[in-house]
Amino acid sequence: MKKIMSSLMALLLACQLAHAQETIIVSTKNLALALEKDADNNLVVAYFGQKLAMADEYRKVRPLDKYKPGNDDLFNRREAYVTGGSVNLLEPALAVTQSNGDKSLVLHYVSSKVNRIDANQTLTEILLTDPQYQFEVKLFYHTYENQDVIEQWSEILHHQKKAVVLNKYASACLTLSGNKFFLKNQRNGWGQEMSPEEQELLHGIRTIDSKLGTRTNLLHSSSFMVSMDGPATEDEGTVLAGSLEWNGNFRLDFETFDEYYLRITAGVNNYASAYTLQPNETFTTPKFVYTVSTTGRGQASRNLQRWARDYRLCNGTKDRLTILNNWETTYFDFDDQKLSHLLDDTKTLGADVFLLDDGWFGNKYPRNGATSGLGDWQVNKAKLKNGISSLGKEATEKGVKLGLWIEPEMVNPKSELYEQHPDWVLKEPGRKEYYMRNQLVLDLSNPAVQQFVYNTVENLFKEVPQLAFIKWDCNSLIYNAYSPYLKNQDHFYLEYVRGLNSVLAKVRKQHPDVPMMLCAGGGTRVDYKSLEYFTEFWASDNTNAYDRIFIQWEYSYYFPSIAVDNHVTEMGKQPIKFRTDVAMMGKLGFDLKVHELTPDDLTFCQQAVKVYDTIKHLVWHGEQYRLQDPYNNKVAAIAYVSPDKLEAVIFNYYVSTKFETPINLPIKMKGLDPSKKYSVREINLYPGTKSPVNSEPTYSGDFLMKVGFNPEATARRTSVILKVTAI
Repeated sequence: MKKIMSSLMALLLACQLAHAQETIIVSTKNLALALEKDADNNLVVAYFGQKLAMADEYRKVRPLDKYKPGNDDLFNRREAYVTGGSVNLLEPALAVTQSNGDKSLVLHYVSSKVNRIDANQTLTEILLTDPQYQFEVKLFYHTYENQDVIEQWSEILHHQKKAVVLNKYASACLTLSGNKFFLKNQRNGWGQEMSPEEQELLHGIRTIDSKLGTRTNLLHSSSFMVSMDGPATEDEGTVLAGSLEWNGNFRLDFETFDEYYLRITAGVNNYASAYTLQPNETFTTPKFVYTVSTTGRGQASRNLQRWARDYRLCNGTKDRLTILNNWETTYFDFDDQKLSHLLDDTKTLGADVFLLDDGWFGNKYPRNGATSGLGDWQVNKAKLKNGISSLGKEATEKGVKLGLWIEPEMVNPKSELYEQHPDWVLKEPGRKEYYMRNQLVLDLSNPAVQQFVYNTVENLFKEVPQLAFIKWDCNSLIYNAYSPYLKNQDHFYLEYVRGLNSVLAKVRKQHPDVPMMLCAGGGTRVDYKSLEYFTEFWASDNTNAYDRIFIQWEYSYYFPSIAVDNHVTEMGKQPIKFRTDVAMMGKLGFDLKVHELTPDDLTFCQQAVKVYDTIKHLVWHGEQYRLQDPYNNKVAAIAYVSPDKLEAVIFNYYVSTKFETPINLPIKMKGLDPSKKYSVREINLYPGTKSPVNSEPTYSGDFLMKVGFNPEATARRTSVILKVTAI
């Protein structure tokens, strides 16, 4: 009997332990997040890192932890979603004021379910509740198996009789373990987008945020990388790359604790944005996307880029159009005759689209500069006597497409729109208006304004049925942050973005295949929420090709090249070949006075468009490898390799700014098949030049990746494009 009782007790204890240690595995091909219910029904992070071969071993991880948190230990708990006012006194992901004024929230694990979306996607949903306050939080983990990417967000709901205030409501918090942590992020400024910084995360909280309302990446990027144990390199080290999918104010908190841990909390910035959640109303946070690589930053980038093309970027697997923009050719000074010549130039160049930029609208207050007309979206009859529809017809007759610039979220005080609808403008009661670029922001929290913006875009498509491209600009921050429409100003920053996204979703639903460029005084509005609606973004108003090498290099850590608009302009003193070669590392466009080009320069540009057509599939859809960085080398190099490893294109640029001998070591390639034989030849040569690159020998992929190949880039050969083809 004693043996039987002993066995029953052992079985009961085993069942209790199994129940207490219920494990939920969120995994991709190489990445795993193991969540467990502890003895107090808290959902904690048991493991986050490389996927284990045997799934049943995840439950063995937490017992090996150096720390054994007890009831009196306030800092070692590693909840999957930290709440404020309970036993965890670190930075919360969710902080609330209950309807009775209590600031506490204690979430207990209730249940989980897994939905297999398809062979590559899985959605895990976990329900947490605070039964004392009838408060619910659902955590969502959307995995992309082959991309090694996870999207995470939460839904917040309560069933109390009165409203609850959400004081902070992050999308996710992740707990990383390691001896040291290094944050790589990018600071921004006009013309200096994506300037890199890296620092060790020491004690305390490092916060990166935006309170700008629009153009939210103007000062800091909402994308980042964290390396564990030591700074990662391109091909070595464990690194997490993350990006918040939100085009409003954001907040990223990095808090180290207990020597060996880092908590990353990512979400909407709660600055001036306490949200009053009504009973039975569901609040959904933005998505936070991340990936982990154990082989350096390069693989993390490729994971995000592949995921973006396949699942997030609008039409990311499709083609793009090559553009000739008139901005730097004419600025606001043009008429029917000039535009007709520019249509001819577009055809001569071989580009697909002529993009008519700012200045085509406004009559009572003509848009002849940045001070007037914004908001009055009627064609300027003095400039375009035949109307905008006539220009669309002429473009079609000449064998090119027409695109238009718009900035429908903004208004000039000197406009008919401002005179007729002052209540549609964001401005603080009784205070002087503050202008940025002579304009104010329309109140997109107001449904009437949302409808106006949508109608503005839709009317253009009705007036110009041939309209084939939209450049959507945003040149102002939100300075006068008060909505005449909203009763609760704490909701303003959220409702503004919700209104904007509602308009964008309607436009995209109505015109699913029309390319749209996201522009905001440079690359200050690039995030994966916006890129659900836009096919591409303007990376910087700084089009100096030398600077662009660095800017485009940094964008590539998070965004695919197909999304990055690069134009050949007259900025900088580099040869036109250098400027064009740099612009080819993305979505090529031109902003040149084509009619003023020398015969050789024109011939080169025409040839470059044709060459680009033969390699753009690699740039847009290939796997990107950063071979040699521009910060520490004379020659910078980036490769794009086809998924089947049969071909690649390699861009090489001489970036030394001081006198150097022309002798360079071979550059090791990446991503090729070591067993295949390849030919290497230079392409996109300037007329009348001969390449010193010998295209006769063939090389194994093994040789090219271990020994490399010298592109012979020098101060006299500043840009070299190599085409690598399997034999």
